[in-house]
Amino acid sequence: MTTAKSAIPARERLIYALDVPTVAEARRWVERLEDQVLFYKVGLQLFLAGGFPMVDWLTTRGRQVMLDLKFFDVPATVERAVAQVAGRGVTFTTVHGNDAIIAAAVAARGDVKILGVTVLTSFSEDDLRHMRLTGTVAELVFHRAQKAVHMGCDGLVSSPLEAARLRRELGNDFFIVTPGIRAADGDTVKNDDQQRVATAARAIADGADYVVVGRPIRDAAEPLQAAAAIQADIEAGLATRKHGHP
Repeated sequence: MTTAKSAIPARERLIYALDVPTVAEARRWVERLEDQVLFYKVGLQLFLAGGFPMVDWLTTRGRQVMLDLKFFDVPATVERAVAQVAGRGVTFTTVHGNDAIIAAAVAARGDVKILGVTVLTSFSEDDLRHMRLTGTVAELVFHRAQKAVHMGCDGLVSSPLEAARLRRELGNDFFIVTPGIRAADGDTVKNDDQQRVATAARAIADGADYVVVGRPIRDAAEPLQAAAAIQADIEAGLATRKHGHP
């Protein structure tokens, strides 16, 4: 497990979500944002459109990749799926499941780091009630995070609202990757389905190592400037953390 998180260059802490329908559009975004973004998320939509050739195109350009497929299946299938990712230069891939599923992913990871998905940022307390679950979203996140770390995941995916507790109570020997990031200027996001959100500065100050940002950049009038603003927000969060106010 990699623990030298303090060595992560600040500019690599922004992961841009390539949540677009075609390879051509994804490539245009990478070329447009190259001056500001060094790390990209490839999720289900783009992976179904472009597969591993899209991933390979990114890695051959020297870009890091978070392959966000949220593997969830019987353990043997997850193990074989993760083995397909290993050896391709992917930095992170995600798994979402119980102990046996997580253990299978960890066993097959090779050179790719496994992120355990805790609770999707679109989830709310109402969703828990509809599922007839008691407790709070924060409690569910912590329970799943604790198990994922114990099972050997290299990191966790959680909303920025849970980062402080995860870091405080579970330590520093894992990565925290936070989607649900919003611009510091308070601009709203179109068709926003995420419930648990915060700025990049808050997420990083609270102990997150990476922030995943899509629509606040993609929907901006000037996407390159929006990416630069997120990078500045990350720097602000790091400065706060370094001064002892996580």
